[in-house]
Amino acid sequence: MAAPHSLSPSPAETDPPELAAAKVALRQAALAGRAAFGPAARGAGEALAAEALRECPLAAGACVGGFWPMGDEIDIRPLLRALAAAEAPLGLPVTPRRGLPLLFRPWRFGEALLPGRFGTSVPAGEAEVMPEVLLVPLLAFDRRGARLGYGGGYYDRTLAALPGARAIGVAYAAQEVPAVPTGPHDQPLPGIATEAGFIRTER
Repeated sequence: MAAPHSLSPSPAETDPPELAAAKVALRQAALAGRAAFGPAARGAGEALAAEALRECPLAAGACVGGFWPMGDEIDIRPLLRALAAAEAPLGLPVTPRRGLPLLFRPWRFGEALLPGRFGTSVPAGEAEVMPEVLLVPLLAFDRRGARLGYGGGYYDRTLAALPGARAIGVAYAAQEVPAVPTGPHDQPLPGIATEAGFIRTER
């Protein structure tokens, strides 16, 4: 299962042209930079899992909304496996039509995944879960907790719709930038887990 990927702005976005252009430019640079990690990325998923589990202990039974990484995204499967071993219920996202937040379906390792939108894979069935913790993918982040996503706005809408959920960004440490351009609809993150450590943001 991968995070919803879209490099075109959502119709619901109201970013002024200069801000939209700055996001597009950073998005392209971030994609190219992440693709160049290559062998240096090996083992990063295990290191990220160790950092996240140490720095972000979860309440027993808390439902975790994760995602299945694809392409050059950091591999969070070691973290998902560790959470599953600790009997944390897992949910994976299903991408609805534009303008709506994600919905999450329950999933366990070994269960089938079906093709979804934007090249994603989704759990079978129609049941839904309400995550108490969200693992949030990103292309770039800064120390304020600003996050650059793929341009569809799905995670921003999801975070706005789940104000009580604990949001944790997951990324390579090298995806940090001095400043992410943001607008009023961009949801900041209180922390980002990386293979090099956990960053508590300065928002």
